[in-house]
Amino acid sequence: MRPIRRGDRGPAVAEIRSVLARLDASFDPDSDVFDDHTDTAIRAFQQQRGLTVDGEVDEETWLALDASRWRLGSRALFHAIPHPLIGEDVRTLQERLLEMGYDVGRPDGVYAARTARSVGQFQREVGLAPDGSFGPQTMHALRRLGRKVVGGRPQWLREAEAFRQSGPHLLGKTVVIDPGHGGPDAGIVVPDGPLRWTESELTFDLASRLEGRLAGAGMRVHLTRGPHPSARIPDRDRAQLANDLHADLLISLHIDGYKTPEADGVSTYHYGDGTSDGVTSTVAERLAGLVQREIVARTGMRNCHTHAKTWDLLRLSRMPAVRVELGYLTSPLDRDRLVNPLFREQAIESIVAAVQRMYYPVENDVPTGSIDVRQLRMSLSGGLPVKA
Repeated sequence: MRPIRRGDRGPAVAEIRSVLARLDASFDPDSDVFDDHTDTAIRAFQQQRGLTVDGEVDEETWLALDASRWRLGSRALFHAIPHPLIGEDVRTLQERLLEMGYDVGRPDGVYAARTARSVGQFQREVGLAPDGSFGPQTMHALRRLGRKVVGGRPQWLREAEAFRQSGPHLLGKTVVIDPGHGGPDAGIVVPDGPLRWTESELTFDLASRLEGRLAGAGMRVHLTRGPHPSARIPDRDRAQLANDLHADLLISLHIDGYKTPEADGVSTYHYGDGTSDGVTSTVAERLAGLVQREIVARTGMRNCHTHAKTWDLLRLSRMPAVRVELGYLTSPLDRDRLVNPLFREQAIESIVAAVQRMYYPVENDVPTGSIDVRQLRMSLSGGLPVKA
C-alpha cells in the first residue's frame, strides 16, 4: 500500500482516525483529513509499538493499528487455519502466559499452534477442557491466577539456555541472510554523477560476501532473495522462510537514508517494544550489541547504537534476528565508504566476528576487534577464540 501521510484525505484517513479515537478518547475522529493532530497521534502510536516513528501509515503501521482494535476478553480466540487470528488481545494473552511460565515463543500477536498448545496446557492445569481456545471460562481462570515464574522473563531464560547448549562452533549451524529490498523495490536510491547507487544492489553484494564468509566458517547459509527478484518480498515472507528453514540466526542487511546529508553512521536492531519492562529477545539483543561494537571498532563509523523494534521481520521470526542499517546512502561520507569494496569486506568481517563471539560462552568472550575472521576455518575443530 502507498503510505498515508500528512495532507492526505479520504476514507482511509477517516478509518485511521476512527482507530486512533478508540485508543484515545480525547482524539476527535470526525474528519477525513490527515492533519497535524493525526500526525502526532500516529507518531505516538509508532513509538509505543516499537515501529519506525515517521508519522506515515504504511502497511506495517496499518496492520498494527488494525490489531490494536482488540482487547483481551473482547472476543473468543482460537487457532484458525490457514488465517490465524491477529490482534493486540493475542499479544496480551501471550505475554501473560509467558509471565506464568508457558512456552508460547515470541509474543507476536498471532494465535498460532504454539499459543493454542499453551492455552490448552493452562486449561488442563486449571481443570478446564483443554481445547486450546480462549473463551470466557478461560479468561476468568486467567484473571484468578498470578505469575508462576519470577526473577526474569522465562522466555529469556529458554532462549539463552538453548543458545548456550548449541555449543561454541559455527560448524553445522544455519543462518539466513536477508538482503533488504530487491527487484522493483530498490530501497534508497541516490544518483552520483553518471552513477546510480541503490540500497538493494549494495545489500545484495554485502549479503553475498557474508554468505561466503559464514559458509567458509562451516555454517549452512541461505539468502532470502536473489539479485533480481521479480516482485517485492514482504518482510513476513522473509521471516517465514527463516522459520521454515529452522534457522539458528537471521541477519537482515539494510542501508539507511535521510533528508539531510549530515546523517551518517551504523545502527543495529533487535526484537523488543523499547520499554524497560517490555518483551525482548535477549539473545538477539546481545548479538545486536556485538555486531554494533565490531562494526564501529573495525570501520570507524559513527555509533548510532542498538534499538528494540517490533518490525515484522524481527517479531515474526522464531530465532534470534537482527537488522543492520550499515550507514546512510544519502551521506557523502557513508556513501564513499559503501561504494568501496574494501570497506564492504571490512564491514562483513565485523559481522562474522560478532556471530562467532555470539556462540562463545560469556566467560570466554574476547575483546572487540580481536578475532581474525580469516582464520575461523582453521579453528573449527577447537572452537577457541582466534586472536588477530
